[in-house]
Amino acid sequence: MNGLTLVAVGAVLALAIGPSTVSAQDVPQDRKDIRQDTRDIRQDRRDLSRDNRDIRQDRRDLRRDTRDIGQDRRDINKDRRDLAQDRRELSQDLKSGNLDAAKAERADIQKDRRDLTRDRTDLAEDKQDRRADGKDLRKDVRDRNHDLKDRRADRKDLRRDKVVKQHGEK
Repeated sequence: MNGLTLVAVGAVLALAIGPSTVSAQDVPQDRKDIRQDTRDIRQDRRDLSRDNRDIRQDRRDLRRDTRDIGQDRRDINKDRRDLAQDRRELSQDLKSGNLDAAKAERADIQKDRRDLTRDRTDLAEDKQDRRADGKDLRKDVRDRNHDLKDRRADRKDLRRDKVVKQHGEK
């Protein structure tokens, strides 16, 4: 019976002393984990700031491109009206026999055609820029959401490591 009592006392002592010595050995690792989690959270905060800045810039670019598209459409309509007016004036000059004025109107028509072509090219480029900026915006929003998810996970790890540290110090 004495042997059994001794085994029982030894088991109780092992349980009482054992966890504290194991936890004492893990304290440096817990501190290291907490420092790493804190660094990860700071990095996530910087990543989020950069992503939010990129999102704001992409939205500004989208507004600018939309405004440019509207201006290009107005310019195209103006060029069409000018072209129609020049054609009417050319027709009148040819009917009246004024060849010098007709020559000047032909030059104006060529100029208006070049302007119209240039404005159509600008419109196509602005539409392409708007599409690219929309893609950039979607990518930046995805990156931000991913960084938010990472930050949440890092905060969860930090809380868990602090709890482990507190239980280890007791």
